[in-house]
Amino acid sequence: MVRWRRYRPDDGFYELFTRSAQNLVTGAHLLAELALPGVDVQSVSERLVELEHDSDQIAHEIYNKINSTRRPPLDRADIYRLGSTLDDVMDHLEAAGTLVYLYGLTKLPALPREIHELVDALTQQAELTAAAMPRLRTMRELREYWIECNRLENEGDRAYRMLLVRLFSGEYDALTVLKMKEVADELEAACDAFEHVANIVETIAVKRA
Repeated sequence: MVRWRRYRPDDGFYELFTRSAQNLVTGAHLLAELALPGVDVQSVSERLVELEHDSDQIAHEIYNKINSTRRPPLDRADIYRLGSTLDDVMDHLEAAGTLVYLYGLTKLPALPREIHELVDALTQQAELTAAAMPRLRTMRELREYWIECNRLENEGDRAYRMLLVRLFSGEYDALTVLKMKEVADELEAACDAFEHVANIVETIAVKRA
């Protein structure tokens, strides 16, 4: 039998959302480190894996709170979707970093410029998202967040398309193309997932308006 706890205005959900989003900032910065000369790629990959495990744990804490709180501060379905989608972003960031390590792509003379552009868009999306999560309490000053996050997703899409053009231009051998495209797919999926987070926040704000 579920034991309902006495209702509190936030019941810890906002702190968990914020922690999850802060992990995304750290994850995006770790991806950016992969382009630094002399970086320990294995160490970066391992740190991303640890971060992904922590984000999984946060997501499970959110799900448990949904089931054990009589009156959560937001719609239960919205809480679940937000927690799950934040975790999805971390999954894609970790996958991209792990693939760069396993495929040995940092041994190339340089990663394509468009991959750096994708990571830069992701970093900006992560920082915007981390700043927005605490504002869910008041629902104030969120509109600019989801507008800018969506704009950055469009930038990421543009960088992804230009990367595909480069990959299929003959500049790289076929095996390298396959490896880099898999990494690019994960980065583009992370950009999309950030946009999904922003869309969920917009939905929540409209409901509370």
